Amino acid sequence: MSTTTSSRGRRRAPTRMERAAGKAAALQKPRVILALLLLLGLTSVMLLDGYLRAEVGGDQRVRDGASGSNVPDKILNGGPIISFRNGQATTTSVPAKTIALTFDDGPNPTYTPQVLKILEKYDVPATFFVVGSMVSRYPSIVADMVDQGNEVGIHTFTHVDLSYQSDARIRREMTQTQLALAGAAGITTTLFRAPYSSETDAIDNYSWPVYERLGEEGYTSVFVDTDSDDWKKPGVSDIVKWATPSGTSGAAVLMHDAGGNRDQTMKALPEYIEKMKAKGYTFTTVSGVIEAQNAAARAAQQANAPAGATGGQLRGVNPNGTDRLQAAHREATGTTLYEGKALVAAVAVAEWTVPVLSVGLIIVGVAVMGRFGMMLILARRHYGQRNKRRFSWGPTVTRPVTVIVPAYNEKECIANTLESLAKSTHPIEIIVVDDGSTDGTSEISREAARALGMTNVRVIRQENAGKPAALNNGVRSASHDIVVMMDGDTVFEPDTVRQLVQPFADPEVGAVAGNAKVGNRDTVIGAWQHIEYVMGFNLDRRMYDLLRCMPTIPGAIGAFRREAVLQVGGMSEDTLAEDTDITIAMHRQGWRVVYQEHARAWTEAPGSLKQLWSQRYRWSYGTMQALWKHRKSLTDKGPSGRFGRVGMPLVVIFQIVTPVFAPLIDVFTAYSMIFVDFQAALYAWLAVLGVQLVCAAYAFRLDKEKYRYLLMMPLQQLAYRQMMYLVLIHSCITALTGGRLRWQKLKRTGEVGTPAGVGR
Repeated sequence: MSTTTSSRGRRRAPTRMERAAGKAAALQKPRVILALLLLLGLTSVMLLDGYLRAEVGGDQRVRDGASGSNVPDKILNGGPIISFRNGQATTTSVPAKTIALTFDDGPNPTYTPQVLKILEKYDVPATFFVVGSMVSRYPSIVADMVDQGNEVGIHTFTHVDLSYQSDARIRREMTQTQLALAGAAGITTTLFRAPYSSETDAIDNYSWPVYERLGEEGYTSVFVDTDSDDWKKPGVSDIVKWATPSGTSGAAVLMHDAGGNRDQTMKALPEYIEKMKAKGYTFTTVSGVIEAQNAAARAAQQANAPAGATGGQLRGVNPNGTDRLQAAHREATGTTLYEGKALVAAVAVAEWTVPVLSVGLIIVGVAVMGRFGMMLILARRHYGQRNKRRFSWGPTVTRPVTVIVPAYNEKECIANTLESLAKSTHPIEIIVVDDGSTDGTSEISREAARALGMTNVRVIRQENAGKPAALNNGVRSASHDIVVMMDGDTVFEPDTVRQLVQPFADPEVGAVAGNAKVGNRDTVIGAWQHIEYVMGFNLDRRMYDLLRCMPTIPGAIGAFRREAVLQVGGMSEDTLAEDTDITIAMHRQGWRVVYQEHARAWTEAPGSLKQLWSQRYRWSYGTMQALWKHRKSLTDKGPSGRFGRVGMPLVVIFQIVTPVFAPLIDVFTAYSMIFVDFQAALYAWLAVLGVQLVCAAYAFRLDKEKYRYLLMMPLQQLAYRQMMYLVLIHSCITALTGGRLRWQKLKRTGEVGTPAGVGR
């Protein structure tokens, strides 16, 4: 048993690895923030799109038949236009033989342009009460509407009945619509029509306070005299008939340019205009009605005015001689204008992004389901092949092998590791490579070997250089032609090495992947990782093994022909995933890489979310590095090109592309639950979870694991999986920005030992 000495008893300077890890951690913070910002941006876009589409449509009031005892009689029996001056409500009626044509619920990209074309043809103005969310989605239509000389009013932002809403919600509905109008047409408006409103006699005690409050803020509330009821789609003739006032009465007429199929309205509108013009009617806007009444009032006031009175005194409205109700539109300026443009721009991004993401969701869904299907089918076939009685790798391998244990500050675990190797049923040589540990790992290794009576242990101490260098040192020092590599926090079962080396009976086999198990699975985080190891890693390895394109030999348990390792140049420091790197390199040299599911190792998984993030970030980023390094495998010829032709595309699709976009499933599930159909979205999510449970249960069956851990799977899907998404997104950002990390040491507890009863 050979050893090397180290200096003890004095304060040390940070090692090269510690300095590199600290520098890397500082560099990664901005990338983590960028990853979180990307996810936040995606979520914000989805929420904005959902909010724009929520509560729009449907022609049913929250309540009907409520009392109007608190509403003044002059309002209930007055005209359709209610305005407030000096705290007093007044109504305005439409003059005889005059039509104030109004449209609700738009703009709509199909019907509103048709309405505008008809109005332009007949030289008829109209007032459009628009829904703010629709304005923000179709701003150009509103701009055309205003440019044509029509008038716009507010119909709330989400078409909600305001009667039961809080003051904050009412304010939000009005303000957001004003911003949408500012961004779309550069204006704001003083006109308002409440969703589900009709004639003034329908105002009740619930809605009247809303009109009073909005009136105090300068809004004019507009009702109707004649409702075409076109939303009922009764037929063109009925729409025309119901929109026609009796005799020569004037009327505020209601039609719809959105909110459903309006084909009948489009046919009825020109017929209605021609009919009313033939009867001698003129068309005006709501502001036109108000101005007509004000003009009549001024004329009457002037006729009765004393000599020498001025025009401003006659009008008696504003000291500056203007009437703010003559025109409903106000030019948007300053903050309102810029906020409105920002809103319209944000909605434009959402309108473009969500359809693209929808297509991505379909692709991801097909890929995810395809992967599950492939894993189940190929894993079943793999299981069948490996359990045939006649199956054999060849003559039993009995010659000694070298077990290499790279160790960096493994004082908590190294004794357990050596104790498990002491029980090996296969002859082994053990080389512990201490990579500059500062916690006495090498001394603990020597003492453990001495206590266990192990004479087959060598401890080699080197200056801190990283895991690949430690493994290469062990390979160079190995006495045997087969080397088994394991981590210093891992324990083997007594039969593990014997099982692991049997595939080397086949001279084409250059490396063997073992079955890594989570030893500390009794915590929530440990149980989540246990499910992932059994389902995500080992079931995958069965698939890749059958396809002969195994991408990774786990660092916790793997075996190699020594000559094959030396042939590919040993463990490379080019990537963070030296295990994936060397596995692909061996494929490219023409060696076969296989999976031996009966060779089991128990490893200590990260015990905290911080450590888990660090480990998985290194894995995912290292895998990307390795794939990029070996990108030329896509053009390799013959057996050495099999990984490039089969493995590379599968790894890129299933381990990078699909996981990166897999959050779309959860995002759209949440989106659908909030804005579309909660029950249907929940059933869809449960269906996907059911498929995953089936796959996981089958993987547990193949590995002879206890099913009780699957009870944690729903929670794993809600919490753990989201973290893995962020880790992968973080890795992609690092790859795109050219980041570089070194091997990072995780904090260990040494709690993992060989499970009781195993191999005894």
